[in-house]
Amino acid sequence: MQRGSARLNVHRDDEMKHELQGLLRSGHPTRVEEWHDPEPSADDDPQVAGGPVAPGGGTASLAAVRQELARYLSRSLFPASPRELAGTLRRAYAPDALVEPVERLPRSERYSTVQELAEALTRR
Repeated sequence: MQRGSARLNVHRDDEMKHELQGLLRSGHPTRVEEWHDPEPSADDDPQVAGGPVAPGGGTASLAAVRQELARYLSRSLFPASPRELAGTLRRAYAPDALVEPVERLPRSERYSTVQELAEALTRR
């Protein structure tokens, strides 16, 4: 049987597949050492092309705001009030440009989905 590479034997190939199995299935790093993972950007880093989406900034589309909110909010959180949503966003270290518009929403409202929340933010 031709394997295409003479550097590794069959057993080493299987061992390497086993080592990568967790990463391939989970879609995120599975190592204990954090130094392997890329470092997130800091608050004082210069804004790169586009940067974080800020609702109400005039250039943010509904889809972009919805996607940015979905990065920090899970479906199990809804329905929720703006106060609960802002607290969750703060605990998830969402950018202030995203949290502050949520805090300014009417406290009496309740949002059933991320879509409803994004619509409310882009209307304002």
